[in-house]
This record gives sequence, structure tokens and C-alpha cells, in this order.
Amino acid sequence: MLSKIENGQTASAIATLSKIAKELNLSLSWLLTEEQEQSLLVTKKAARTTISGSEEVGYSYDMLANLSSSSRIEPTIIHVLEEPITSERFTHQEDEFIYILSGEIHLSHGDDRHHLVEGDSAYFKGTLPHVFLPINRKGAKVLSVFIATD
Repeated sequence: MLSKIENGQTASAIATLSKIAKELNLSLSWLLTEEQEQSLLVTKKAARTTISGSEEVGYSYDMLANLSSSSRIEPTIIHVLEEPITSERFTHQEDEFIYILSGEIHLSHGDDRHHLVEGDSAYFKGTLPHVFLPINRKGAKVLSVFIATD
């Protein structure tokens, strides 16, 4: 699996990439972007790094910042695709804050399921299985901030 990810033969869920970054003692955004460590990082929309997930994952990601390899937060825009093939839940070590920018999703977290619409937000532990699912076969755009807890 690592070899396929490394060679661009498969896309991976951000949860999987988060686990790889943790094992390498790196921030998730450092792993996903090619930016050098800086005291200020301005990322123009046209220069944003987009990570395309596979259809099975049901997401694509825009990495918003990579300030430092030791950064404790990872701001990301998650594009929830209209028709994911699976509703597999993911886990990662970071806490996660989400804000629904557009559209609506079901946030399935642990045993709970919440209907979130534009303007709603949630903060949760990434260690519990969770997934964002589109509603009525319409996509959504979610601002997600991963927060390292250790």
C-alpha cells in the first residue's frame, strides 16, 4: 500500500495519510505539500495543492497551509463527492474541527449521526470512526482543521 501511494498508483484517505505522517513524526500538510518551512505562508487559490481521493474514499482535498513540519493544525477544504462508493469510516489521531462551507452532509461519528448544513460546525475526536456522507447525491464543501493532540 505504501509503495502504491508513494508511486501515485493509488489515492488514499486522508486518515491513512495522517497515520503515515504520525509514524514519520511529520505534520499531515508537510507530507502532502512541497512548501518549505516559513514564518508566513500565503497560498493563492490557483496555487493550492489538491489531493484527489479515489472514488471509494468519496473526498478530494485542498491543502490550505503548510507553515511548519511541526505545526499543530492542518487546515484543509474537503470536497465531499456526490456519490461515494463506500461509507467506510476512518480514524486518525488528530482532533478535527469542521465548518460546512456549502451543501450538506451527514456526519457519522461513533454511534451518532448528525445532519449538518451550510454554516454548521462540529468538533470531534478523530480516534472514533467517522465519515462525511453527502445528502441527496449532492456534494458539499467542508472546511476541516486537524488539530494534533499530543
